[in-house]
Amino acid sequence: MAKLKIAALQDDKPVKVNTELPAAVHRDLVAYAEALARQTGQAVDPGKLIAPMLARFMATDRAFSKRRHASQSPDASEG
Repeated sequence: MAKLKIAALQDDKPVKVNTELPAAVHRDLVAYAEALARQTGQAVDPGKLIAPMLARFMATDRAFSKRRHASQSPDASEG
């Protein structure tokens, strides 16, 4: 079985965000949590997967990364 992209959940101070998810997305989160529990041997709350999944998505989005880097560059304010 291939390793899952989300391997471990970090214990970090959370910021509370309330949102609604489509039922299909929630079912997939539950299935992912079950697969992760089988892989790690530890039960996982499906809601706790949302933050690391979003972080992974943003970290691997090249266009977002380029824009973020450009906006943080000291040269970005010069025009």
